[in-house]
Amino acid sequence: MIELKNINKTYAMGEAKVNALRNVSVRIDSGEFVAIMGASGSGKSTLLHILGFLDRPDSGTYLLDGKAVSGFSDDELASLRNEKAGFIFQQFHLLSRMSALENVELPLIYARKRNMKQNAVKKIEAVGLAQRAGHKPNELSGGQQQRVAIARSLVNDPLIIFADEPTGNLDTKSEEEIIEILQELNSNGKTIIMVTHEQEVAQRAKRIIFMRDGEIVSDVSQGKVNKVNDQNSVSVSGVNVKSYKVSFVEILDNVQQGFRSIFSNKLRSFLSMLGILIGVAAVIAMLALGEGAKASIAQRLSSLGTNVLTIRPGARRMGGVSLQAGSVTRFTMKDAEAIKQISTVKLVSPSVSGRGQVVYKNKNWNTQVQGAGVDYAEMKASVPIAGRFFTEEEIKLREKVVLLGLTVAKELFGESNPVGKFVKINRINFKVIGVLPEKGTGGPQGDKDDVAVIPVTTAMYRLLGKKYVDSIDVEVSDIKFMDGASDEISSLIRKRHRIRDEEGDSFNIMNMAEIQAALQSMTQTMTMLLGFISAISLLVGGIGIMNIMLVSVTERTREIGLRKAIGARRKDIMLQFLIESMAMTLSGGIIGTIVGTVSAFLLSVIAGWMTKVSLFSIILAVGFSVIVGLVFGLWPARKASLLNPIESLRYE
Repeated sequence: MIELKNINKTYAMGEAKVNALRNVSVRIDSGEFVAIMGASGSGKSTLLHILGFLDRPDSGTYLLDGKAVSGFSDDELASLRNEKAGFIFQQFHLLSRMSALENVELPLIYARKRNMKQNAVKKIEAVGLAQRAGHKPNELSGGQQQRVAIARSLVNDPLIIFADEPTGNLDTKSEEEIIEILQELNSNGKTIIMVTHEQEVAQRAKRIIFMRDGEIVSDVSQGKVNKVNDQNSVSVSGVNVKSYKVSFVEILDNVQQGFRSIFSNKLRSFLSMLGILIGVAAVIAMLALGEGAKASIAQRLSSLGTNVLTIRPGARRMGGVSLQAGSVTRFTMKDAEAIKQISTVKLVSPSVSGRGQVVYKNKNWNTQVQGAGVDYAEMKASVPIAGRFFTEEEIKLREKVVLLGLTVAKELFGESNPVGKFVKINRINFKVIGVLPEKGTGGPQGDKDDVAVIPVTTAMYRLLGKKYVDSIDVEVSDIKFMDGASDEISSLIRKRHRIRDEEGDSFNIMNMAEIQAALQSMTQTMTMLLGFISAISLLVGGIGIMNIMLVSVTERTREIGLRKAIGARRKDIMLQFLIESMAMTLSGGIIGTIVGTVSAFLLSVIAGWMTKVSLFSIILAVGFSVIVGLVFGLWPARKASLLNPIESLRYE
């Protein structure tokens, strides 16, 4: 079954070189029980590692079933270890965070036989540990731990069992039990190759190979070799690992193991996730703040109207002196009527404003009095929530009617309905015909609900004593006509007021759409800036994850060696560590999402800022955290996958 020809192996110990094996040639047939003996440093363990596909010779030929395996790739050797070999180690090499049964199941994961879980139960029953299957290794005796290791070596039904000092750490009773198990396996057709330094243990084998200084000095048979049927013969023809596909079940297994690793070091894992958690929470909170600011600006600008041009009197310099606004061009109601005739103009509202003292019974309130046209309600999103708006007829008759903002209504009337009541504005009686919708506070205008709206003619001729309007608001039918409408209005005013081209404009036309676009652009920039600043903490958290994963690779070096010994390929190890890293960042991302959402809510409640948590910000933050885990986990994962199985198993 196995034939070695002129095998040599040399190790470098600093500048010195140690010849572990020197021209070793040996033949082992199916069904043999071989014990390899020798003093420390004789090369017996090195020979076992080469026989078990854990190490490669420097020179010579290794034939398995007549085929040379020396040239096999690392993944092909891993498949051989998983399918054809079972390993029993002196140190047991059981994973402490797994139960006995889960340790036995481990080779099934790398054999893609997770559905054969029942086979693990049978093997652990076969070694007499059915009642202890759910216990962790630290809850088992040394003999019981070695039985678990034997069950693990048998779970894939290998043809060869490699035992490296299987009784070295056991008492006499446990030693006897383990040897009896090995003898029974051999009698059932398993080939056993065992390294031991105990003569009484070696005597239980049917062949003893004695080594000294890397050479075989004696090879003695002391019993008949068990006959092996074709079913137990070894074959390497089925070993094929050129195609590597990861199934969903494998990913679930790795995710499960990843979370076990995370929970086995709870405090350290939490501190590692803290950077990701803070980063995700900051990204969500800052983006929510930015989105809230955009929504707030949009809401405030909507109260000023969309597609609106505001025409105001300007000032002109004469003789080096800047004249006051309106000193050259003053607008009248007829100007507003003329502007309304432009084809692209939809609504027009002339307006005047001033301060007024509003009195109701024994209560009074000083507020902004706004004189407006009929179109004001639709243009400024001021359709009353109670009552009605004034009519064109009431404007012509200069009727004394008023609509109150919510602040004024609350100060004068409390919770009662003011519609139909009479108030005095600057000692003139006005009938309340409506209550304006809530506009909110903020910006240069302060409280936009602290206002009283009356017909523009009433304000000019009955209350404020003005002959000219302060401004004219114009709503254009479509935003694409804004520039053209502005030019037409400018030409119309210049023509009506006989303003020559060389005199320049003595009035201003403000485009609210341009202002809105500028504010939104500024807010967008600020949102991106806040997001980028917050993302820095995610990168810092990613560096922390990489650091902790590198520490984890060092701490779990022997575990990595074990996984490779039972058949894990490089991609299996890399996938496991990548998933652990991503699981850590994903967990931090999910917790950070909750913290960020709560923080955004608290900002809106405590600070009074408008916040808006969007699904996009959550997906962005969590997705970025997973990418951070992938990127920063790649190096530790690759480092783990490249570890040598023998060096890893010997790591202290």
